[in-house]
Amino acid sequence: MTAAALPSCPETWEPRPRDFQGNFVRGGRRRLQRQRRRWTLGAAALVAVALPAFASPPLAGWNGFTVIGTATPQPSVLPMPFEQAGASFPGSAYYYLEAEQPVLKIGEGIHSDAEDPVSGPVARAFRIDNSGVDRSRALQCLTAAIYYEAASEPDGGQRAVAQVVLNRVAHPAYPKTVCGVVYQGSERPTGCQFSFTCDGSLARAPQRYFWQRAEDVARAALSGYVYAPIGLATHYHTIQVNPYWAPSLHYLTTIGAHRFYAFNGAAGNPASFRFAYLGGEPLAAPHRRDDSAASALANAALDPLAVQRAFEGSMPARPETVAAPVVSSPSPAPSYSSNVRERGGEDLYRAHNLPEANGIRPEYANSGKWIAQPTS
Repeated sequence: MTAAALPSCPETWEPRPRDFQGNFVRGGRRRLQRQRRRWTLGAAALVAVALPAFASPPLAGWNGFTVIGTATPQPSVLPMPFEQAGASFPGSAYYYLEAEQPVLKIGEGIHSDAEDPVSGPVARAFRIDNSGVDRSRALQCLTAAIYYEAASEPDGGQRAVAQVVLNRVAHPAYPKTVCGVVYQGSERPTGCQFSFTCDGSLARAPQRYFWQRAEDVARAALSGYVYAPIGLATHYHTIQVNPYWAPSLHYLTTIGAHRFYAFNGAAGNPASFRFAYLGGEPLAAPHRRDDSAASALANAALDPLAVQRAFEGSMPARPETVAAPVVSSPSPAPSYSSNVRERGGEDLYRAHNLPEANGIRPEYANSGKWIAQPTS
């Protein structure tokens, strides 16, 4: 059969594009990539939401269900009194607020030294008014004693050491100068009255801050400041030791790391002390070493028990006497002019609405008042 004899096709045939299969494959890959990207974003969002829940402590209940054995006790919060039933009313919270501190009026809250109980006699003021060598040497010696004996002590401990030195200056058994008391016995390796003068402590250079602090205390003591809590104490020791003479002296108090003592009997009588400065300060330095017999004898005389025995026969103790009250005659009535009498007379000079002071001693309670009301 020839080509001309073939029947004709009623529809026209068009050739199939070559890239049909390629376009079909590329379109499917794009959809697959988009789906993968959506799944990736969805998984990331799910992880972001679920991760904090896994990282947090386990919950006692989830979705309204409580897991047995996992419930943690919750702390009970007690309601305030005004939140309780039967104790609440409008404005009740006001009555449970903390009250503010009242504002002190004039004369209230003032502390008086008369309120501090002081047992036993108190030393008198010791003043060194001399200018020049005596005062500078006394200041240097007293500062050294305070620094090397109580540099780490509170202010009270340093003032107590200074008062002991001045009490010895006023006592007849010790030298009459500050430097003489501080460096007494320093010529012997074991006979010094203050250990820093013979144990090598002076080889240490003092620190400026603590030296100035001790110097301020010494300057106040030499200007008349009296530290009353230790009275007429002449001895002290640290709480780490127990010297043989401690039971035989009169224990007063413990301040910081030191225990303070006074003489018993006539040696500790206030009449034995003379708080008057005569001057003549020696060099502010330890004495030259002396191991002679005379030095040993002088050292033995400084024994506290020997001092007490020496005073027993020479100066008997004075009994405490109470002075009789002095009765004075009433003052004459003041005379005022007619002009003053018309304006009120005596009432013009009377104080009214003065604040009441606290801690006034009985002998000063009526100070400023008339002993007897004047009569016209």
